[in-house]
Amino acid sequence: IDRKRLDFDFEKLCSVSLSNVNVYACLVCGKYFQGRGKSSHAYFHSVDEDHHVFINLHNLKVYILPESYEVKSSTLDDIKYVVNPIYTKEKVLQLDKVPQISYDLLHRPYRPGFIGMNNIKQNDYLNVVVQSLAHVSPLRNFMMLENLENYSDLVQHFSVLVRKIWNPRAFKGHVSPHELLQSVTLLSKKKFRAIEQSDPFEFLNWFINNLHIGLGGSKTKMRSSFIQKIFQGKVMVESQKITARADAGDRLRFETDIQIDRADIAFMFLSLDLPPMPLFQDEIDKNIIPQVSLQSLLAKYDGMTTQELAGNRKRYKIIDLPPYLVLNIKRFTRTALVRETNHTIVTFQPKALDLCPYVEGATEPILYDLVANVTHESVFTPQGEEKDVFKVQVRDKSRDEWVQIQDLYVEDIRKEMLFLSESYIQIWERRR
Repeated sequence: IDRKRLDFDFEKLCSVSLSNVNVYACLVCGKYFQGRGKSSHAYFHSVDEDHHVFINLHNLKVYILPESYEVKSSTLDDIKYVVNPIYTKEKVLQLDKVPQISYDLLHRPYRPGFIGMNNIKQNDYLNVVVQSLAHVSPLRNFMMLENLENYSDLVQHFSVLVRKIWNPRAFKGHVSPHELLQSVTLLSKKKFRAIEQSDPFEFLNWFINNLHIGLGGSKTKMRSSFIQKIFQGKVMVESQKITARADAGDRLRFETDIQIDRADIAFMFLSLDLPPMPLFQDEIDKNIIPQVSLQSLLAKYDGMTTQELAGNRKRYKIIDLPPYLVLNIKRFTRTALVRETNHTIVTFQPKALDLCPYVEGATEPILYDLVANVTHESVFTPQGEEKDVFKVQVRDKSRDEWVQIQDLYVEDIRKEMLFLSESYIQIWERRR
C-alpha cells in the first residue's frame, strides 16, 4: 500500500465506467473502480496490474481481490480515517481552545483548520467562502458532529470537506474541494463552475440559501433551519414615495404629511455602500487610496440616514441581530458594458465592534468580534488583462492570531494589517 498516492478528495466515480455505485479505491495506485465481482472493473484491475488491496468508499471495508475476502486490520485505520474523518464532541469543543500542530506523510507541519485548498482552475471564489464558513464555530461543529446522511448531497459534501479541513491525521497538508464543486455545479445549473470565476458574495448568498433548504428549512418561516439560526436577523425598512412636491434642496428628507410605509424584513447579511471614488485627481492625490471607516458605512442602519431608491426614499434600522453577522461591502458595479471596481479601503478594529447605535431600542453595547475577512485584489496578467484575486483572513482562536489563506498559500498575518486589504465579505461573531 502506497499512502502517498492516495487521494480521496475526488468525486467517487469509477475511472472506467464513470458510475458512482459501489465504488472501490485501489490502495496501491489510488484509482477508483466499480464493484468487486468477477466481471467488475476492480476485479480486472487486480488481475491485470497485480494490485490486490481495495477499500469500499461507502462502508470503508477493505478487501483483497481477486480472492474477494475482507481484511480486518488496525494498520488500515489511518486510511479509513482520511476517507471519512469522525470526531467526538470533546475533540470538537477543544478546537478553539487548544493549539494543534500535525504532520503529514512527508513530516511537514500543518495546522488543522488552517490548510490550503486546491484551486482547480478558477474556483478561488468557492475556496474563500468555504474557508470562512468552516470557522463559524456552531456551523462547523454541526457539520462535524451531526449525522447528515438523510440530507441533500450539497450538505453531505460540505460536511465531509469541513471535517477534512480540520483533520489532525491527514496524509497531506491541503484539501481539494472537488466533490463539493461537482455538487455545486450540478445544483446551480452550471452558474458556479471550476473553470469560470464568479463573485464570492453571489456564491455565498446562493450557498447559504441552498444549505438552508438542504437542511429542511422553510422558504417563508423565520429561523426554520440551523443555518438561519446562526445568520438570520431582522431589519426595519421605512419608505416614502418622492413626489413632485419634494423639497428641491433636500429630496431625501422624510415629509410628515405623506404616508410612511414600514416593513420588517428578515436578512442573512447586510450590504454596505462605499462612497464613490474621486473621479478627477491631481498628481499628488493620484497615489492616495481613499479610506472610510466601517462605522461610517454602518450609519446606513442608524434609522436617520436616508437613501433614494427607485423613486422612494428609504431608511433602515436593525431590529434583531443574529449570533453571526455577515457584512457585504459592495465593491463592484456592473453596467451593460463594463464592471467597475471601487478600491476604497475600509478601516476597522477586528475586536469589539459596537452595533448598539444601529439597533432599535438598544441601550447597552452589543459587541462583535471578527471571525473571517474575505479580501479582493486586482492584479494584471502578463497579457495585460485585469484579474480578480480573492483571499481570506481567518482568526485562530486557540492562539488569538490571524492566518491568511489564498488557495494553497497559508501565512500568518498581523491583526494591524487586516484592513490594508480591500475587504469584501466579513463575518462577525457576537460576544456572549
